[in-house]
Amino acid sequence: MTPRIPEPEPVRPAAATVGAAARAVPATSPGTVFSAPRPTRDVAVRARPTTIHPGAAPDGTVRDEEALVEAGIAEMWADYAATPDDREVRDRLLLHYAPLVKYVAGRVGTGLPSHVDVADLVQCGIFGLVDAIERFEPDRGRKFEVYAMQRIRGAILDELRSQDWVPRSVRSRAREIERAIERRETREQRSCSDSEIADELGMETTELRATYGQIAMTSVAALDELVAAGRSHASGAGSGAGAPSLADSLPDAGAEDPVAAMESRETRRLLADAIGGLGERDRKIVALYYFENLTLNEIGKVLGVTESRVCQLHTRAVLRLRGRLAEAHAE
Repeated sequence: MTPRIPEPEPVRPAAATVGAAARAVPATSPGTVFSAPRPTRDVAVRARPTTIHPGAAPDGTVRDEEALVEAGIAEMWADYAATPDDREVRDRLLLHYAPLVKYVAGRVGTGLPSHVDVADLVQCGIFGLVDAIERFEPDRGRKFEVYAMQRIRGAILDELRSQDWVPRSVRSRAREIERAIERRETREQRSCSDSEIADELGMETTELRATYGQIAMTSVAALDELVAAGRSHASGAGSGAGAPSLADSLPDAGAEDPVAAMESRETRRLLADAIGGLGERDRKIVALYYFENLTLNEIGKVLGVTESRVCQLHTRAVLRLRGRLAEAHAE
């Protein structure tokens, strides 16, 4: 008598949607083998073992998990095409393709300044994904991922342009100048002058420098950002307390220049020594003319000489002072 082979447990059919497909795992663990005991000599045919795979159909054929996912997505698109106003189906599509938004936002954010938050780009990209889902037509045979990435990137760039206070013409001009500098310096293998860059761009040097001025006004920096030295110092110390910021490194236009102040004090000292070396009459003329603000005629009345004589004495005193100051600077 031939022994009886136990039948495998029935396998549930594949789910229609992505969420159901993830839960459509048979109760039997994958790889379970059902085999019969060794038959006796009276058995003419040996029984073969049977293996049950996850996602297998009732007839024993194995279905690819990716095919299940694609089938579920295709059914969701069919449902959405039939009922475009169904927000539940649209939200399911939105959740499925949400990783595309983060991917595109990360790619766009690599070329932006550090103060631009990637989370803000993701929020803008979500609107682009919603727009892509609402406008997509599956019947045309185009892959949705390619179409959605274009719409997401466009939505992010539109939002960035709307927040940018710099005209697009200035941004475009800046990129042209950067490319021209790169081309010219690559050919010449050296740093190029403004005239050479202007020649590369086909414009006048004055026009190029005026463009430089427009681009310089578009540079914006955060004053509370730590400078490089301060950042490294803070990282080494483990705390950012006391680290200099960019505002601390900016020059104060109203502050006194220490070098100019020192030179001024030194010049006054040398001038005082030179005046002290003049004669008594010359010192009096210099004092009355430069400190008392008297005219030559008034100085002549004080000294009892004519105005022309005071002019001669003043000229002689100035020449002597210049000579002594020149000698002091030469030393």
